[in-house]
Amino acid sequence: MTEPVFPEGILSLDRSGPVALSEQIYRGFRDAVRTGLLTKGAKLPSTRRLAASLDVARNTVNAAYELLQAEGVITLRAGAAPRISDDLPLEGNYGPRSDAGVQLDLSARGRHMSANVRGDGWATRHGALQPGAPALDCFPYEEWARHLRRAARMERGPDLQYSNYSGVPALKEQLARHLASERGVRANPDQILVTSSMQASLSLLSLALSEPGDNAWLEEPGYLGARTAFHVAGLNVHPLPVDHMGADVDRLPSTGARPRLIYVTPSHQYPLGTRMPLGRRLALLEATRSAGAVILEDDYDSEFLFEGRPVAALYGLAEEGQVIYLGTFSKSLLPGLRLAYCVVPSSLAQPLQQLMRNMGCAASVQVQVALAQFIDSGGFQKHLKLIRKVYEERGTLLVKTLQERLGNRVDVGVPNGNVQVAMLFREPVDDVAFAQAMQERGFSVSPLSNCYQGETRKPGLIIGFADATPRQIADGVNTIGDLLDVLPV
Repeated sequence: MTEPVFPEGILSLDRSGPVALSEQIYRGFRDAVRTGLLTKGAKLPSTRRLAASLDVARNTVNAAYELLQAEGVITLRAGAAPRISDDLPLEGNYGPRSDAGVQLDLSARGRHMSANVRGDGWATRHGALQPGAPALDCFPYEEWARHLRRAARMERGPDLQYSNYSGVPALKEQLARHLASERGVRANPDQILVTSSMQASLSLLSLALSEPGDNAWLEEPGYLGARTAFHVAGLNVHPLPVDHMGADVDRLPSTGARPRLIYVTPSHQYPLGTRMPLGRRLALLEATRSAGAVILEDDYDSEFLFEGRPVAALYGLAEEGQVIYLGTFSKSLLPGLRLAYCVVPSSLAQPLQQLMRNMGCAASVQVQVALAQFIDSGGFQKHLKLIRKVYEERGTLLVKTLQERLGNRVDVGVPNGNVQVAMLFREPVDDVAFAQAMQERGFSVSPLSNCYQGETRKPGLIIGFADATPRQIADGVNTIGDLLDVLPV
């Protein structure tokens, strides 16, 4: 019997690559069928003939043919040549493949959820003076590694199985003690949900506590992560005015939208860094009670007060169910640890735990165990004491340099905490273009105007200092001054 002849170039083997030869033969024939080089009923060489022509073992070809037969690509019969199956649906999965590929579009919901609410000019890559970036040079890497190694060795119980999606009990207990002593937040460990990020917490709560079309209040200017979460949940976001004392519900119009969710940062307002006094806090709680709303309190950078003790959290002043408290370890430790948490009412703890499992937003078990050990050992408090001092020095240096070099052109105050400052321009400036120009020069600052929703926006830059060296601060401020002289207003 004459062996069939099929087109050249169907099989090209890479004998030094990581893919097994049998797998390469299988893929080669399958792709030839897809592209129409081999059609229904076409005869293939016998295993002996093909093995000889390719200089491979016959068992290698046998393995490839068996895979093709299992997929229904070829038919093998005793005493007959292998053939491409007659009933192969070439117009479907194995039809000729378009060079352009399949055009897959997002759904309307997908487009809504993936929209860029941060706006143009927002820094997306790590660089000098990046807002929100903690000090990498201050992190206790060796001590943390010891806790991680211990967690990997010791943690062999049910937490490594499909359980405790809302957090490891040991970490919840440590967090409950820490929050009670440091922030006046008294909660049962079962009320604490450990998530992978602040964004995960905000998205989880926005989806769970509201319906599409509900209203949300967001500080103006305010945190873009909260705006993103509200946007994804389909909420109508309304600005909550902010001044030098934080959010002010008395400045809202009397006919304003009745909110379901209210997001605030009372300890250190993001991005302006102001602190909300007691009177404003009580007024906010009263407005929340009247509206039947829920406050999402982001206790932003409360660990980094440079003088005195932090004002107690809004959560401690509220009635049960009025406030959900949110925190993260992104600034106090590292964003890459992917750890955050929220304190929820007892009535919501169990359903939210189930929702976390359904959404798959749990955090790493071993990292949680390591953090619980780190807090229990006193290492976390020691680290906070160190970085408060370092951050105060770096923040003070940044503001002093800005004031000395550009005092008559920018407005910036000495921070009383935080990891960044908001610098406002005293002259008309396109801060989006300005931020982009800074980023091109290696400085990952972001435009302040992006944090506003309305038409009235104050131009400025959000400048990080926690991870900045004196040289980066000097060069960054000089670059701001140089760009002010050359960029058009």
